[in-house]
Amino acid sequence: MKGIGYSLFTNMHTQIFLFLIGLWFMLTTSCNDTIYSQGKALYEHQCANCHMTDGTGLAGLIPPLVASDYYANHTSDIACIIYYGQKASITVNGILYEQQEMPAFPHLNAVEINNIINYINQAWGNDLGISKVKDVERTLENCKDYRDMNE
Repeated sequence: MKGIGYSLFTNMHTQIFLFLIGLWFMLTTSCNDTIYSQGKALYEHQCANCHMTDGTGLAGLIPPLVASDYYANHTSDIACIIYYGQKASITVNGILYEQQEMPAFPHLNAVEINNIINYINQAWGNDLGISKVKDVERTLENCKDYRDMNE
């Protein structure tokens, strides 16, 4: 004959088992396909219309972000460029881009800009490291050249 102690013991094991299954499911499904899913979503909403979803830009008008020598060599300026826009002509992978200004995105905060940067840094075969929010905040405080250029 099985008593109350056995019933509680079995019930507790079942609850622990179900909790562990639920925890495992949550941990394995809460992360989307990319660890930069927030940056990807922001990029697709804010940037992809011009730079395309695959980062290739628009032939001769909008520079690419994939395998971009300009982007790779100006990583410390990217937060300012996103926030204040880009009016100056730039050369990317040997092609001069001077006809189309990049608009400013002053409605984005440092966390959102950081998420976009980290997505671009790792998307499409780019391997440009990880940006930290505190670095983006510091950079945005010192964007004088971009503020002056875009006023």
